[in-house]
Amino acid sequence: MSRTGTEGRVDGRTARAERTRAAIVDAHLALITEGDLRPTGERIAERAGVSLRALWTNFTDMETLFEASGVRVLARQDAAYRPVDPALPLHRRVEEYCRQRAELLQLIAPMARAAAMREPVSAQLRRNRLKHIERVRDEVSTLFAPELEMAGPGRDQLLAALIASTMWPAWSMLLDGLDLDVDAARGVMVRTVTALLLTAMASGMA
Repeated sequence: MSRTGTEGRVDGRTARAERTRAAIVDAHLALITEGDLRPTGERIAERAGVSLRALWTNFTDMETLFEASGVRVLARQDAAYRPVDPALPLHRRVEEYCRQRAELLQLIAPMARAAAMREPVSAQLRRNRLKHIERVRDEVSTLFAPELEMAGPGRDQLLAALIASTMWPAWSMLLDGLDLDVDAARGVMVRTVTALLLTAMASGMA
């Protein structure tokens, strides 16, 4: 057989394997979105239209599936993300930042609820969460750079407070704990972020 023919067979197998992996990840996230927050391998394989053996051939365990699904969730967030202009006045930056955070948090809500159930026993889900934290840290550090600088010695504490107040656990408390709708929850987020920034800025200038 020619080299070209061999390469074609290899490329074909690679493409099929990638399609299978994508179908498994799609099935995993679809089941979670539909409310099955702890889908079994059997359920995922059935939904993906593959055998259970094919599932575990492509993903050696649930941790590797969590990793691939986490990459897909981040890609969905990236597709929906629109950067806020750092040159806007503070109140506009806060409004736009919180509006977008609410949209992105709603986008990942089912996956975040599912991850919260398994994260205590999953190192990969904890790593996935750290990636989300780092993205928010980078955005907040850029968007509110002047205010963070004005906070002086309290900069790191302010940064941590801004991150914590706009991540999933805080959003979950507003929606699931306090039973607020999305608009009301976003309003609380705006109030919280505004208060944190203004208080820290005033303390830094004192």
